[in-house]
Amino acid sequence: MKHVVVIGAGHIGSTIASLLSETGDYRITVADQSADQLADLGPMLRVDHAVLDVTDGPALRALLAGKFAVLSAAPYHLTYHVAEAAKAAGAHYLDLTEDVASTRKVKALAVDATTAFIPQCGLAPGFISIVAADLARHFDTLHDVRLRVGALPKYPSNALNYNLTWSTDGVINEYCEPCEAIVDGLPRQTRALEELEAFSLDGVTYEAFNTSGGLGTLCETLDGKVRNLNYRTIRYPGHAAIMKALLNDLGLRDRRGLLKDILENSLPATLQDVVIVFVTVSGMKHGHLVQETYANKIYARDMGGRTVSAIQITTASAICAVLDMLANGALRSVGFVRQEEIALADFLNNRFGCAYAMADAAPTARPPVLGAVA
Repeated sequence: MKHVVVIGAGHIGSTIASLLSETGDYRITVADQSADQLADLGPMLRVDHAVLDVTDGPALRALLAGKFAVLSAAPYHLTYHVAEAAKAAGAHYLDLTEDVASTRKVKALAVDATTAFIPQCGLAPGFISIVAADLARHFDTLHDVRLRVGALPKYPSNALNYNLTWSTDGVINEYCEPCEAIVDGLPRQTRALEELEAFSLDGVTYEAFNTSGGLGTLCETLDGKVRNLNYRTIRYPGHAAIMKALLNDLGLRDRRGLLKDILENSLPATLQDVVIVFVTVSGMKHGHLVQETYANKIYARDMGGRTVSAIQITTASAICAVLDMLANGALRSVGFVRQEEIALADFLNNRFGCAYAMADAAPTARPPVLGAVA
């Protein structure tokens, strides 16, 4: 039985612990600075609790000593503390961060590490990169790779058409930081909330716009191999315009703490959500210009007698699947491991990754219609 540490006892961390404990193959210690948050986890088999401030390096290193791996479900700004302690303790490291700067620091730590460092193991970045890389391998020459992901309320009921479904810090960060892309064959940075487009899927209209971090390491992996590569977050129409007003016109881009307070006190959380995954790849195959599309929707569902949101299911299942493959020897166990190194078939065949395969994951015969919004 492998002993792992989960950092963070929030919605995602608690779901990770629950999924792993049910297998009987892992012993888990969940660490959080809040004793109340840990108490809310309730009783789980093979799950211990540790009250810990992850910025306390010596205490964190002591907790990780002798452990197989640490899975960080902490806010992105704590990522480096966990990765640094993992290296010192000789534990494998996995995280869920979307933050580009944090991932670069993790990559630097992995250069001479004796264990695996696998960041960005969630939905996006994470699973979305696995899908994109799998489709890209079908082509002789790549033209365009477009990734679109959204975690949305099933029943939007406010002007933002949005409910809080995961980390507020993470949402704000991806709306503010520069976005990576490849445009006309050249890597470049684009602005978040820009390049708005509209599309419809299954009769529902959505918008999508640039956000930071969703591509993971794909820009490096596909540099020199693709004409255009971009990632955009999916929302219901009208969301981007209001967020731009808050961030730019009202200056909340530079007052993120205030914006977080406003959002968390104005937008209710919901477990009734849907995750949309949509990847389109075009290029040359056997002398013909071809497009392939992956479209999938994952909904909230009951697990163990409680309702678990779609974003909890997709994020927690993804990092658990990567941990499982690492533990079973299916992934490299030393150095920096990119999500796109993981085979989609292996991921979906995993006991955790199959959470994605339960939905209709077949390539759609009628891809969504995309178009720029004026």
